[in-house]
Amino acid sequence: MVDKVTWQKAGRVTEPGRYMFRFGWLTVTADDLKVWQQFPEAVFTLVKKPDADPDSAEYHLGLFEIPTTPQPDQP
Repeated sequence: MVDKVTWQKAGRVTEPGRYMFRFGWLTVTADDLKVWQQFPEAVFTLVKKPDADPDSAEYHLGLFEIPTTPQPDQP
């Protein structure tokens, strides 16, 4: 089961919409895209839609993390 998704794994979508992926349907909003455009390495948590059929795989993007890389002068 996939529980996190990057922009690359989402196919670098450029428009808000509902997309079919191997893990199910994913709804991407304009606000989600703004995050990925500003932080291309951001990783979103997949959230199952509460109003979706229990047997369906309908998701939207939830909280996101922005990976940090240590500075060369830091341990």
